[in-house]
Amino acid sequence: MMLRSSRLVLASLLLASHVAAAEWPQSVSLDSFVATEQNIALQGVLANIGPNGTKVPGAAAGIVVASPSKTNPNYFYTWTRDAALTLKTLVDEFMFGNTALQVVIENYIHAQAALQTVTNPSGTLLPSGLGLGEPKYNVDGTRYNGNWGRPQRDGPALRAIALIQYSNYLISQGDTDKVKTIIWPIIANDLSYSGQYWNTTGFDLWEEVSGSSFFTTQNQYRALVDGGSLAEALNTPCTACAQAPQVLCFMQSYWNGAYLVANTNLATSRSGIDANTLLGAISVFDVNAPCTSPSLQPCHSRSLASFKVFVDTFRNPDLYPINAGIPPTDGVALGRYPEDTYYTGNPWYLITLGAAEFLYDVAAQWTTQGAITVDATSHPFFSALYPSITANATYTKRCKPITFQKLIAAATAYADSFVAIAQNHTPADGALAEQFLKTAPGTPTSAERLTWSFASFVSMAHRRAGKFPPSWVSPNTTVPATCEATSAKGVYAPATAAGAPNITAPCTSTVLFVVNATTYYGENIYLTGNSSDLGGWDLANAQPMQSSKYSATRPEWFAQIPLTAGQTVSYGYVRQEDCGQPWIWEAVNRTLTVPACVEGSTEVLAETDDAWVGSVGSSGGC
Repeated sequence: MMLRSSRLVLASLLLASHVAAAEWPQSVSLDSFVATEQNIALQGVLANIGPNGTKVPGAAAGIVVASPSKTNPNYFYTWTRDAALTLKTLVDEFMFGNTALQVVIENYIHAQAALQTVTNPSGTLLPSGLGLGEPKYNVDGTRYNGNWGRPQRDGPALRAIALIQYSNYLISQGDTDKVKTIIWPIIANDLSYSGQYWNTTGFDLWEEVSGSSFFTTQNQYRALVDGGSLAEALNTPCTACAQAPQVLCFMQSYWNGAYLVANTNLATSRSGIDANTLLGAISVFDVNAPCTSPSLQPCHSRSLASFKVFVDTFRNPDLYPINAGIPPTDGVALGRYPEDTYYTGNPWYLITLGAAEFLYDVAAQWTTQGAITVDATSHPFFSALYPSITANATYTKRCKPITFQKLIAAATAYADSFVAIAQNHTPADGALAEQFLKTAPGTPTSAERLTWSFASFVSMAHRRAGKFPPSWVSPNTTVPATCEATSAKGVYAPATAAGAPNITAPCTSTVLFVVNATTYYGENIYLTGNSSDLGGWDLANAQPMQSSKYSATRPEWFAQIPLTAGQTVSYGYVRQEDCGQPWIWEAVNRTLTVPACVEGSTEVLAETDDAWVGSVGSSGGC
């Protein structure tokens, strides 16, 4: 009955969007655009979720597909991060009164319970949770076996945040038993992973660089804080949640004195100016949090300073010609980071809309607190909004109401100007792609109907309308005096009550496979062998190797793989050619005796130092 109700709601939303389509998007007021596009964006999200998503046939129940696009680029997969961010928006929408969405949320819960147990190139759930760091899966819920930037450590934290928010709602409705029995086991795995691996490098949300990511750290902190509160409500332990203070301490290290850098501990050099920090701030937004909170809320001085540095970077018409001539007080089209070359480095809808959401968040936090403090760090941000602003001053609703209200109005107008940028580049049917061109006329490009783009519009519209998620920040949070590189050994188990298979696993030992193999761009190296851990000589289950350490002097490919302890395995390397050419097998078979296991250890207990033997490939030129 609930599913049928959901379809009726969606049908009415589609009808409303078609009625208005002849007038918009560019020819109507911003208010009309937001009202109409919000409905279309919500329908866009739901059309990309299985099993009834009209744009993603074949997607399993509860699977959030990134985009229907299957070529140039192929985004027809489910990403843990994108799915969790999308579900959090749907949970918000549900809590704001759209009860038809509950069936979608429940389907997601069961899908994630099963996905946690899928053996993948990042590892397995048991015994050490390594498989939770896998970034994406096929839309039927099976492993994706291609070469990719892995692990990615933001997904488990984001999934925990979304499920915790829904769990808190259920508890408020008296359904504590359901939370404890069905949902908490999923959350507990993700919290264990966050507590165990928060201080371990991984790939950032753009899946391009391996290091420590601000976005990941900020969401790991929130997940552990949220998790601790939920565990207390359920009267159950959360050992991992005790790591939250040290995660918070580490988070402060991303500040370089001028702005928050997106990534640290990188093997490559970048400016660090990146939407990573903007998106991090809005993902942990709490309207009641003080602006001085070390959780680095949108209204924090360092967040404001970083926002200005980031936005001003894209005002450069040499970087983004489409922003030429836009006044410095207005919003502009925004991309990921200035060094971006993916699809030539264009603006993204979700980032441009994220800037608007950031500013709506800021205005809401100022309004809630009734005071706005300007310091030396945030003064450049404020002076752009209100040129006569004084540094090192506080403007309150009671004592300086005129300036206070003018700052609120200026921030809100600034937010609207970013939405107007998105409006100018939204096609007549309201479908939001991943990007739009950085040159006129700003045509949509890259993946079509991107779920994250749609979700970002819905989330922005919520904040613009004054709809905020529940609070999570403690007003008395302090940063530890000393940062320590701690970790909590995780405890992992399949969430069988939510539909996960009751898997078991032998004790394993981690082996680091390393091979020197010179390759051309587009060629990949895989590892395979006679054991099930290595795919049983089946290329469909071979282990993709990573090339993030590859250099001209040492063309290194590597894979860190837990193997059943004590066995002797045969293994070899295989080249995956481009343009559909046949794979090339190495000319030798190798053997390795896996060391005895150390229960619960994730440390590398053995390492190879191999060099490719045999024929090499050449590009097919496609």
